[in-house]
Amino acid sequence: MTQFFTIHPINPQLRLIKQAAALVRDGAVIAYPTDSCYALGCHLGDKNAVARIRQIRGLDENHYMTLMCRDLSELARYARVSNPQFRLLKNNTPGSYTFILDATKEVPRRLQHPKRNTIGMRIPDHPVALALLDELGEPLLSATLILPNEEQPLNDAEEICDRLNHEIDLVLDGGAVGLEPTTVIDLTGEVPVLVRRGKGDVTPFMG
Repeated sequence: MTQFFTIHPINPQLRLIKQAAALVRDGAVIAYPTDSCYALGCHLGDKNAVARIRQIRGLDENHYMTLMCRDLSELARYARVSNPQFRLLKNNTPGSYTFILDATKEVPRRLQHPKRNTIGMRIPDHPVALALLDELGEPLLSATLILPNEEQPLNDAEEICDRLNHEIDLVLDGGAVGLEPTTVIDLTGEVPVLVRRGKGDVTPFMG
């Protein structure tokens, strides 16, 4: 049965965050709020949990999953970032962006794009997500919580719990968030490339 934690969206209770982090380390798949929409998350090294997220979402092996990082120093451990890229990232994080970057050897091969050795990375601007990442001390592997054949992400924590009961281990109810996914920017080339227009403003990348 799926556990349900009602968590304060601005001042998340540390006791609940610690419990959630412990569950993730033990292989749990969780649903949690971000600054764009709810996401599914798991430990980046747990193959079974990753497979469960892919199954819930109906994703094949070619679909990017995102490494959710707490700050730029953590992001730079898992992605190769040039000085111009770093400046762009510094000016636009945390925020509702997912950045496609060249992966370092810290990223397991099975999590990289099969042809490009790249990874999607993000620093969320939400107190619950950041508190969880801080407690974990490492990135959370994540995917937007949008179910197969549906156009919009799930946004109500109780509905998430009802619909995914027994499929996920924990729902962190941080209240309603948005329905618009992140803006995706590919930073692997000479100039930024807009992959998906979403909640994040594209203006800083289109100069």
